[in-house]
Amino acid sequence: MISIQNETIKEIPLLHVVKEEYAAQPLPTVFFIHGFTSAKEHNLHVAYLLAEEGFRVLLPDAMLHGKRGQNLNEVVLSTRFWQIVIQTIEELNIIKNEYESRNLIEKGRIGLTGSSMGGIVTLGALTQYEWIKAAASLMGAPAYVGFAKAQINHFKKNGFRLPMTDEEIEEQLKVLADYDLSLHPEKLKQRPLLFWHGKADTVVPYEPAHTFFKTVYPQYENKPDNIRFITDENAGHKVSRKGVLETVKWFSKHL
Repeated sequence: MISIQNETIKEIPLLHVVKEEYAAQPLPTVFFIHGFTSAKEHNLHVAYLLAEEGFRVLLPDAMLHGKRGQNLNEVVLSTRFWQIVIQTIEELNIIKNEYESRNLIEKGRIGLTGSSMGGIVTLGALTQYEWIKAAASLMGAPAYVGFAKAQINHFKKNGFRLPMTDEEIEEQLKVLADYDLSLHPEKLKQRPLLFWHGKADTVVPYEPAHTFFKTVYPQYENKPDNIRFITDENAGHKVSRKGVLETVKWFSKHL
């Protein structure tokens, strides 16, 4: 039987999904990070499939999302996007340390995945944490600085005034550069990394992720099975069932 528990780790609400018979023992563990304006429970289908394969799955609510929501409209929430991303990356370490202290994570076997904003978090976290053994980005973007600049241009083009000065924007871009995997590809260190992206995605464009993949592919010359890009020719900004199943297979193989 699959168990789903509501837990709170240092004010971070999360769902803890695991096969009941394995719940008390150390297991390979996968974090799943939800998308922008979504919430932890919207990805339980992925967690169920991973738990069936013997993984412990942890699904936190990001800042200002789910149980942490503050009824902000989407435009206002968009201005906090990168703050949410960075805080989520920082909170991964808090959650990881808590479950390790309970001896519930099998040593050296932690995976990270997420969709849209969660895919962006996944790629940024790879610049910060060597303890991530395997990862999967579903509709994510590795180039934080480039993506942030595109968002700013979109806001300005549509006449929205950002609540930040030009100096504050530049400071934010400097912070994002530290988490930008396209600027620090050496931090991958040939770790298993899967990309899934739809070519018709208009929210998180396909090309930047695919260009990054082609750039780093030569790093994996000795371990070509550790990196893969799955293109869905027709998909927009929604992960297909095939994408979900391939993600589960990825962690079963590499974690």
